[in-house]
Amino acid sequence: MTIVTRFAPSPTGRLHVGNIRTALHNWLLAKQAGGRFLLRIDDTDAERSREEYVEAIREDLAWLGIHPDGEERQSARSASYEAAFDRLAMQGVVYPCYETPHELDLKRKILLGRGLPPIYDRAALDLSAEQRTEKESVGETPHWRFKLDHARPIEWLDGIRGEQHFDPAQLSDPVIRRGDGSWLYMLPSAIDDIAMGITDVLRGEDHVSNTAVQIQMFEALGASPPRFAHEALLVGAEGKLSKRLGSLGADALRDAGIEPQTIVALLARLGTSDPVDAALDAAALAESFDLSRFGRAPAKFDEAELHRLNAVVVHALSFEEVAGRLPGGMDAAGWDAVRPNLSHVGEAGEWWQVVTGPIEAPAFDDETRGFLESAAQTLADLDWILEDDDPLPTGYSITDTWPA
Repeated sequence: MTIVTRFAPSPTGRLHVGNIRTALHNWLLAKQAGGRFLLRIDDTDAERSREEYVEAIREDLAWLGIHPDGEERQSARSASYEAAFDRLAMQGVVYPCYETPHELDLKRKILLGRGLPPIYDRAALDLSAEQRTEKESVGETPHWRFKLDHARPIEWLDGIRGEQHFDPAQLSDPVIRRGDGSWLYMLPSAIDDIAMGITDVLRGEDHVSNTAVQIQMFEALGASPPRFAHEALLVGAEGKLSKRLGSLGADALRDAGIEPQTIVALLARLGTSDPVDAALDAAALAESFDLSRFGRAPAKFDEAELHRLNAVVVHALSFEEVAGRLPGGMDAAGWDAVRPNLSHVGEAGEWWQVVTGPIEAPAFDDETRGFLESAAQTLADLDWILEDDDPLPTGYSITDTWPA
């Protein structure tokens, strides 16, 4: 069976570190097995989705060297969702609900106040056809829920977390469609995964309960669920979830001078015990990609480590790879001369100024200026010519450049 994975971002913002990691790992998983990696734009939320973000997602993936083997857009698949919804409604697997958001919030608060889980009580199932008609006649439009089968436990073997077990009676029937007819995430995603032939879904552990619900959706749609694996979420260097990670977008990383190879090298191994190796290319990273190497502990993303790794990558870049980003007049010899001093390619201009001049002296305070004048006078008074029979200064040997 050909492995088919997907990355399904919503175009409501730029890609950030967390979903870059998800895209990369799905791409590596497919590449490792000689399979296919697909991009699906989840743009059913027409109010928040922006075409500029669709283009940005494509550009960011291309910059990282992640090239999908195909692309789908949910906004073009409404007919498929309607057809599947009608079948499920006829089966009685989806049902209309008329509670307002305020009423639902009140129900949740009452349950929580009693120390009970805030599970939807399925009150809408007790409404008769006449009662539903009456509600709609006065302008009450229903939202729709998927009816979970409480008779069967939900189980799957997770590619990272191992055996998973859920009691569907401890889950709320999920809302799949809003009162205005728009779709929520879970049902269209399952419909698309079937249509796209997705065999493996690799995503964050915050989706584990969604997976439990979607497994029953796949079965209701007459399809076998794909294999699921859920990665530990990223945390900041301080050891807890950080909002900062959400602001580290591909555009911000690019502006900070981080090379795409650096991001790929770090994120490919983040969450495993394998060492990060900046010398490995995509093929080598894919060959060694193994879900069994991922742990359950949160994966720590350290910005300082990212910048250290970037220096390693920059030091290995050839002149041909960076020529278009170097200051005018810098040739291959110039690049080779300044490259060991760089952490980011953008610093080459400052070093090239040191080489070519002129160098503008910075402003010094009186104390620093006095020290420099004294040092300059001391140097001027030194005898820089060392004859063959002159004794060496204390602390030097004949082969030394610096004091021993």
